[in-house]
Amino acid sequence: MTGASFRRGYQVIRTALQYGLDDMLPAKLTPWYYKLLRGSLFWLRNQHKDKPSGERLKLAMQELGPVYIKFGQMLSTRRDLLSDEWAEELAMLQDRVPPFCSTLAREAIEAELGQSIDSLFDDFDDEPLASASISQVHTATLKRTGEPVVLKVLRPNVEVQVKADLELMTQSARFVEWVLGDGNRLRPLEVVQDYENTILGELNLKLEAHNAMKLRGNFQDSDAIYIPYVYEDLCYPRLMVMEKVEGIPVSDIEALTAQGTNFKLLAERGVELFFTQVFRDNFFHADMHPGNIFVSRDHPDNPYYIGLDCGIMGTLTEEDQRYLAENFLAFFNRDYKRIAQLYVESGWVSANTDVPAFEQAIKAVCEPMFNKPLNEISFGHVLLELFRTARRFDIVVQPQLVLLEKTLLYIEGLGRQLYPELDLWATAKPFLENWMAEQVGAKAMFKKVQSKAPYWSDKLPELPELVYDNLKLGKKLMGNYQQLIDRYLSHQERAHKSNYLLITSAVLVICGTILFGQMDTLWLPCACIVTGAAVWLLGWRARPRKRKF
Repeated sequence: MTGASFRRGYQVIRTALQYGLDDMLPAKLTPWYYKLLRGSLFWLRNQHKDKPSGERLKLAMQELGPVYIKFGQMLSTRRDLLSDEWAEELAMLQDRVPPFCSTLAREAIEAELGQSIDSLFDDFDDEPLASASISQVHTATLKRTGEPVVLKVLRPNVEVQVKADLELMTQSARFVEWVLGDGNRLRPLEVVQDYENTILGELNLKLEAHNAMKLRGNFQDSDAIYIPYVYEDLCYPRLMVMEKVEGIPVSDIEALTAQGTNFKLLAERGVELFFTQVFRDNFFHADMHPGNIFVSRDHPDNPYYIGLDCGIMGTLTEEDQRYLAENFLAFFNRDYKRIAQLYVESGWVSANTDVPAFEQAIKAVCEPMFNKPLNEISFGHVLLELFRTARRFDIVVQPQLVLLEKTLLYIEGLGRQLYPELDLWATAKPFLENWMAEQVGAKAMFKKVQSKAPYWSDKLPELPELVYDNLKLGKKLMGNYQQLIDRYLSHQERAHKSNYLLITSAVLVICGTILFGQMDTLWLPCACIVTGAAVWLLGWRARPRKRKF
């Protein structure tokens, strides 16, 4: 472990202990050796005993920086796992992180623009509209159009904080692999590296701008979500300028209720948006905590979402898409045997897995979820049980699916807040069935041929010439092949002849040597030896030369 990782690790432990997070652990998780270790750190005491536990947890994550704040954001949506007090405190991490100095914000913005703010914007508000873990947002008016805009700027030195945490996570993952010797299955290092690529991408606001433009294009005519317009010419690695859009935070249930929002339709559209992004576009918003999702004030009876912060986006391979869709459909149809087979086919479990036993294990976990509304189902509990099952069957953790799992947890949290009675299965199943119908069968084949038609029409005139060239090349290769065979046979023939002569010469020399001791005359032994020498010379000259075939 490097010095920087060690220092950061100590800082994490110190912060946790100074906010008394260890006091929140249940007694069964604090055995005697833990208490002994905790007592050895006697200088690190709880300095916030006057604050409730939820606030202490929020403040600790806030102090530790972006990586931990994002973890708190995800936890804030899990009201089935946390008390209302904790969930409401952690919800403040979504857009109510203490802002940094407006002077620093101005300096950072002008450094990216290369000119003063007043030359491009009017009415720049030093008071931030929102402040989050990695950036904060200020409002202004664009001079050239008079339209209200928001300027999103990164926090000072945020890259240093994130990279220090990532280094600590990487070192910890290596330690876990070394200690457990289970790296091939869990692959913690790969998971951390995948998360590293994701969060480092979020530190580049130019990349986020491109993501937002792509997502906006995917839902250009959608009545389910609106993505604000991005001013690409005013976007830089540490600054992003986009359209200002008014909406109600999706977590503000009171305001949504007051305007008469159709919660059932809103929740159904949330599920449909998730599956559309994953399966139709293969480009999904992977940071859907309530601070990034708003609801329009227009048409509350036909509400739509407003999506912000496209820094973390996910994609899947075609194979993973298909396996996931088939898994979902098999799950909805309670076909646990097919689920087990899909896991083997995809390589997520070993080919030697006992499929019937695996099928029964999956059934035991998933069957209780059916015929229940969303408010009686906990994906968190199901995932925990599936991970326990994974240990028995050596399921390989798929790093590329970690973002998808996180997004599913966000969707569950939002669904619980908006419309707990949502029938998730009835909403998702028709979409997946239609998608699968488009991916397989005659219709899908026709679409693939149709999509490739321009390419083949461009290559078709070259086809006769390519066929002729390949036939000519084949004839030439056959001739070369015959030459190689002839050369090989000639080489083998020379080798056999050489070996025969060399063996004969050896026999003659040995016989001549033996006759020296058996006969009174010398002419016969000498004749044998001389003949053997002559035959050896012929054999030596007959040997094949080394050559490449």
